[in-house]
Amino acid sequence: MQILTSSGLWEEVCNHLLPKAASTEHAAFLFGAYEAEQHLIRVIDYELLFSRDFTIQEMDYLELKDPTRARLIKRAHDRKACLIEMHSHPGSAVAAFSRSDVIGLRETVPHMLWRLKGQPYAAIVVADSSFDALAWYPGTSAPVSVDRISITDQVLKPTNLSVGRWR
Repeated sequence: MQILTSSGLWEEVCNHLLPKAASTEHAAFLFGAYEAEQHLIRVIDYELLFSRDFTIQEMDYLELKDPTRARLIKRAHDRKACLIEMHSHPGSAVAAFSRSDVIGLRETVPHMLWRLKGQPYAAIVVADSSFDALAWYPGTSAPVSVDRISITDQVLKPTNLSVGRWR
């Protein structure tokens, strides 16, 4: 799986997720056009999330409000787009999904795949110097690693630390 986006979008989202002196995790969602033949998602839009969008926003945990989740799913469904969730681990040396992230994804992903009607779902966690990413295809329960994120004229590689933790 590959994700394609522009450098301006990636930079804006990462700046939102990792503000200077962050004391809480931050989140955003990307909307993508899935190209099954090439196993890639082309990012077509995004939404930055703010404190009003969460029931809980702490240094090591986030939880979306139900209306926020419903709004994001509806927006993706209306555009026939897939969703890519992104969140930060402030101060983390190497990016990887935490134990609570994995528990949350195990609960959330099956519902998201059902609601997105045949579109994949992906998740990215960013830290100061790295990121990790996972993707789920409809009809599967285990994620695959995202091979790369292509940003205009550069290719970024995830840490790939989390796919092994899933098993």
